[in-house]
Amino acid sequence: MNDKQRVAEHAVQHVKPGMIVGLGTGSTANFFIEALARRQNEEGLKFKVVSSSVVSANKAKQLGLSLLGMEHIDGLDLYVDGADEVAPDLTLLKGRGYDLVREKLLAKAADSFLVLVDASKKVKRIGENFPIPIEVSPFAWRLVQQSVAAIGGHGSLRQTANHDGLVVTSHGSLVLDVTFESNPDGNILNDQLNSIPGIVEHGIFCGLTRAVFCGHDGQVEEQWA
Repeated sequence: MNDKQRVAEHAVQHVKPGMIVGLGTGSTANFFIEALARRQNEEGLKFKVVSSSVVSANKAKQLGLSLLGMEHIDGLDLYVDGADEVAPDLTLLKGRGYDLVREKLLAKAADSFLVLVDASKKVKRIGENFPIPIEVSPFAWRLVQQSVAAIGGHGSLRQTANHDGLVVTSHGSLVLDVTFESNPDGNILNDQLNSIPGIVEHGIFCGLTRAVFCGHDGQVEEQWA
């Protein structure tokens, strides 16, 4: 069992009967979804799930989980997902995938948001290893680019893996990947980006995390907010 599997197995023990559970997207989230399915099959645990992406929705369906549409919930008990970076104050960077709006909606709506990472995801500041993804309305991207430049950010539109076009999110936004030369505080940057018109959503998740579970050397370390 690798660290990603181990931390997913640890997190699944926090699922209680009758919960509505939000599913993240990515390799660690996949291990969590598989662990959920095992608890359902082996223990008869009853719960419902809501997905942050088409990818995790399809995986949940394949494993026989009871799936709710996001438009049919007004809250959820637990959301479990990975992160690209975790700062010491539990501010996160997410969004190497393309479902920032759905992910942040679930993180905000959940009574408890648990984040699953390995030790490589821990950083001193947000933006240390990756640019900040900023989802923008297609007609507004140049204006947003200028507004971001005014606060020290330099970014370009994300290309597809084959470099044959631009990445488009599940609901039609473009993604600016932005680096900041002045290494700003994640909380301050969160507020600055929230105030810029034309930004649909961004990858800084500030004040949303209940706990981070980190798999490291065969153990799971817990850090609670």
